[in-house]
Amino acid sequence: MQTIVFTINGKKISCPQGTSVFEAAAKNGIAIPSLCYHPDLKPYGACRLCLVEDEKSSRLFASCVTPAARDMAIQTDSPRVLNHRRNIVRLMMAEHPESCIVCNKGNRCELRRIAAKLGVGENDLYPMPNYKSFEQVNPFIIRDLSKCILCGKCIRADHELVCTGAIDYNHRGFQSRPATAHEMPLEHSNCTFCGTCVSICPTGALRPKNNRYAGTPEREALSVCGFCGIGCTLSIGASGDKIVEINPGDFEDTVNHATLCVRGHFAHDFLNSPDRLTSPMIRKTDESGETTFEEASWDAATAQVVSRLTEIKRTHGPQSIAFIGSAKCSVEENYLFQKIGRAIFQSENIVSMGADRSLVQMMALDQKTGGNCRINRLADLEDAPAIVVLGPNPDHAAPVLGYHIKRAAKKGAALIVVDPLPNDLSLFASHWIRPELSTTPAMSVAALLNGIAKAVASQSGHDAGFIEAHTQGLAHYRENLDNWRLEELAQMAAVSESDLETAAAVLAGKPAAFVIGHAAGGSLSEAGLNALFNLALLTGSVGKKGTGIHLVAPANNWMGAGDMGMSPDYLPGRIPLSDEAGRTALERAWNAKISPDPGLDLMRLIEAAESGTLKAAYIMGENPLRKLPQSERVEAALKNLDFIVVQDILLNQTIKLANVVLPGAAFTEKAGAFTSMEGRIQNFMPVVTPPGDAKPDWEILALLAAKMGYPERYDTLEQLKQEIRRMVPMYADLGSHRQGWLKNSGSEDGFRFSFTAAQIPEMPEIDAARPFTGIIAGLRYHMGCGTRTSRSERIRSYPLEGQIEISAADAQKLDLSEADRLRVTSSYGYIEREFRINSDMPDGQIFIPLAYNGNDAMNLIDLSAIPASDAPGWTACRVNIEKIETSGEM
Repeated sequence: MQTIVFTINGKKISCPQGTSVFEAAAKNGIAIPSLCYHPDLKPYGACRLCLVEDEKSSRLFASCVTPAARDMAIQTDSPRVLNHRRNIVRLMMAEHPESCIVCNKGNRCELRRIAAKLGVGENDLYPMPNYKSFEQVNPFIIRDLSKCILCGKCIRADHELVCTGAIDYNHRGFQSRPATAHEMPLEHSNCTFCGTCVSICPTGALRPKNNRYAGTPEREALSVCGFCGIGCTLSIGASGDKIVEINPGDFEDTVNHATLCVRGHFAHDFLNSPDRLTSPMIRKTDESGETTFEEASWDAATAQVVSRLTEIKRTHGPQSIAFIGSAKCSVEENYLFQKIGRAIFQSENIVSMGADRSLVQMMALDQKTGGNCRINRLADLEDAPAIVVLGPNPDHAAPVLGYHIKRAAKKGAALIVVDPLPNDLSLFASHWIRPELSTTPAMSVAALLNGIAKAVASQSGHDAGFIEAHTQGLAHYRENLDNWRLEELAQMAAVSESDLETAAAVLAGKPAAFVIGHAAGGSLSEAGLNALFNLALLTGSVGKKGTGIHLVAPANNWMGAGDMGMSPDYLPGRIPLSDEAGRTALERAWNAKISPDPGLDLMRLIEAAESGTLKAAYIMGENPLRKLPQSERVEAALKNLDFIVVQDILLNQTIKLANVVLPGAAFTEKAGAFTSMEGRIQNFMPVVTPPGDAKPDWEILALLAAKMGYPERYDTLEQLKQEIRRMVPMYADLGSHRQGWLKNSGSEDGFRFSFTAAQIPEMPEIDAARPFTGIIAGLRYHMGCGTRTSRSERIRSYPLEGQIEISAADAQKLDLSEADRLRVTSSYGYIEREFRINSDMPDGQIFIPLAYNGNDAMNLIDLSAIPASDAPGWTACRVNIEKIETSGEM
């Protein structure tokens, strides 16, 4: 690219051709004021404050929309320029309300800052009051458009970054303002309440609604979001020991830049919930048999934990104890938790409840790629030639991922969406594959992916050069794939032949990125994962920028928990328990014996508790009674245990069964690291102190290890980081900077990817007596089972109560009226909820949101192990629907 040389304020500047004068100045430390410029948005030139003067022509122009030209001579602060800027600010202030003292933007107001720098105090103009509507009905955003300066940042962020299109300019001239279609309230538009417009607004026209705090936070610090697995950087505002405001940590090297989602922006008020645990508690039983919790000292509580677990281990053996961890806890805490389980108690019953099933997929992919594809930057998706999205709508499960995909589609990427339900991404799709689930709760994901692969091969759309250079086993795979006709594969996948052929045509000659959640209507089996990897190899979609397989993380530290060995089958560093060399190395380092036999997975732990072979459970950061299917069965199993320790931050259903409760610290109250689904390791520091006597989880675990007499002492977090860097080489970047990346195995040279024989597992039998398929998934307002987000005052205040969505035709068949409720019954339980008609819902299917009503949707699901087939798993089931009529008053 050609280099341009010119001068700014007499200083010689060089920049690539096409760079604006504003950007060239900023890169060379020359500040030019602006109210409408943002590095993540296209230049707009609305505010005109970035005016500069060309010395040669004496022309004034907006520097943000003017490309630098050779031999330009620019002045940024000439008398003419400064005079024009002052007049622009004076005109803005003449229309602006005089409410700076009470405006919560305070000293962060960019208009106020620029006015002060230009020396504009009073504007000396007739006031031009421009009264506009004041909107504060929704619980997230207050819109005071009398303070709007028409910079257009909110509109451009909505269209360019979030790609929603909820707002645009309305009216003209003096009445112009950003508004929704037909000027409806935000809650009646397609606004997702991501809050990007709030964070990017330069004045107080848009601000977060906060009933607990007014004004500017006392201090701000960077951290990492504790909800989904994207790993968004947060700028957290605190006052005293309370978190009062969240904004995106808008830096060039972050995954989210200027964006967040409704959870990340507004749901962190759960941190100030009155349900926070503040003191250790021990269950006591009085003479009448009544049990209560009594506050205890840390010494007394940890002494009881050590005493009881040691006694149970001695009496019933190490495998009678389970360690149930959390992908919400930090890398360091997960490492120490599994180390205590393995090295001190010699138990392999170690699971991460938030990632039990999906970790199997992550480990399998790591083995298939030889550990050479551990980093998948989401920003690279925007350069992908094609993207295939299979699973739940990322705009709800991981919204920032959805933004990246939509931006890629707007840039021209071919997008294939596989989802039985309409979603935000289907509007951007080149081809939407919509499995017909009205007669079955599951589709064969393996059949779908094998069908697309068969069609790609028949259309000669495969990447022959990549296959020859980097793979092996193609001939056997093609021969195996010929066992099925395309018609058969389409039928098993509940789609049409043309769906498979069109998808293949879209992918022909294009390497693709595959974004995988829980498969549409089902769980991804081993055969489904093999089919996915085969398709990626066939299209040359492995090891290239913008390609690869992205597994949507179900929790913020999902990858970190797996990497630290929070699995009954794997040790830290993704080492299989069966790997003798890897196991022996850890035994020497820990000075402990590690059993080569895998422990019990989550389902088998429940069965062991029911049978009485499991005697104790240490649960850190999880709420099984709310999260797992068949809560009554889970509760009965846990009640059958002799001893339960729960370490958490919030009072929840599981805590009520505990013998000892240990209060942990939230991510804003401790230091540590999370690993995102990209493979990005992000360190964070405490912003406030933990409430009461609560402690960071790693400190609690270190205290327990010391009480057990373990010789290794962990007095500082850095000691843990050093041990992890030493024992898990892929974490060499842990703690060295604000962020780092996982290390690949280093075996790229000569490694060849292998095709696997195509398989189509048998589908489960269909319960034909139940005429509807219930699809169960989360909405963007809640995370997981809702233990944390249900404590958010803002989320609870939003008028969405988990209504079941049903098609208009099915509602008519059931003779439903607005006053009716629905009873939905499966083979495992029932729920009762209100409903709403969704005109886009296919007949024969209903949608049931997770996390509402105590997460009762899980009552409909079988508490089953990881299926060998593409079974519906925990995402869908066959159901009956009954109308519950509301009787009127006599």
